[in-house]
Amino acid sequence: MNVDVIFKIAAIGILIAVITQVLKKSDRDDIATLVALAGLVIVLTMVINMISDLFESIKNIFYLY
Repeated sequence: MNVDVIFKIAAIGILIAVITQVLKKSDRDDIATLVALAGLVIVLTMVINMISDLFESIKNIFYLY
C-alpha cells in the first residue's frame, strides 16, 4: 500500500472539515451537509478503486479466471 493514498485521504478529510465548519458558521447547514457527503463519495471512490486493484492482483497471483 502506498503512503500517498493515506495522505490524500487525510488531506481531503481536513479540507472537507474546514469547508464544513466555515459553512456552518455562516448558517449554510444544508450546503455543509452536501459538501460532507461529496467528500465521503470522493474518498469511497478512491477506496473502491483500491479494493478492485487488490482483487485483481489476488486473481492474478492465484491464476483465477
